[in-house]
Amino acid sequence: MDFIKQPMDIENKSMEIIAPHLAGLGLGEAETKVYSRMIHASGDVDYAQVIRLHPKAIEATQEALKRGANIYTDVEMVRTGINKKAFGRYGGKIECRVADPEIAEMAKREGITRSMAAMRTFGKALKGSIVAIGNAPTALFEVLRLAQEENILPAVIVGIPVGFVGAADSKKLLAENTLVPYVTVEGTKGGSPIAASVINAIMYLLDNRR
Repeated sequence: MDFIKQPMDIENKSMEIIAPHLAGLGLGEAETKVYSRMIHASGDVDYAQVIRLHPKAIEATQEALKRGANIYTDVEMVRTGINKKAFGRYGGKIECRVADPEIAEMAKREGITRSMAAMRTFGKALKGSIVAIGNAPTALFEVLRLAQEENILPAVIVGIPVGFVGAADSKKLLAENTLVPYVTVEGTKGGSPIAASVINAIMYLLDNRR
């Protein structure tokens, strides 16, 4: 059986297949690349219709990366999916506390999810950072609360939690916020690979070395 074996050839062919599904959406070059990588990560061209990209999200993420901002994630899968070599050029750290014993204790004590507890403990450190949420709607709700009630404003929120309970509502709230640029998708779709793909896409716009 003959099939494509080289990783970049596979990626390039995938982008060719995705391109027609983005035609007519009025996207710029940078937006097209972000959309394409999200669709590539999901294997689902229907994402083209539900991605919501704040006009300043790409620029805000790039500026945060260039000044060495940290990325704060809700689950290890997001951290794992981000290209460490590419991110390492900018000097920031990728932080995830969901597995820390003290986070588990806090979550149990306060009756909240571990991802929510982790975001709460990051607190003021989230200011000016990149937040990437791919799993837990409760984490996104907490980040939005911190922004609205405590004026802790990340540089950008990549909020793409997946699921049937709270995910659509948390993402709708994110898209309605007027404080922080964002990348999200409507409805129940999402997940850690999609959130990571957004970060990777924007890093590759700055420097395409892998």
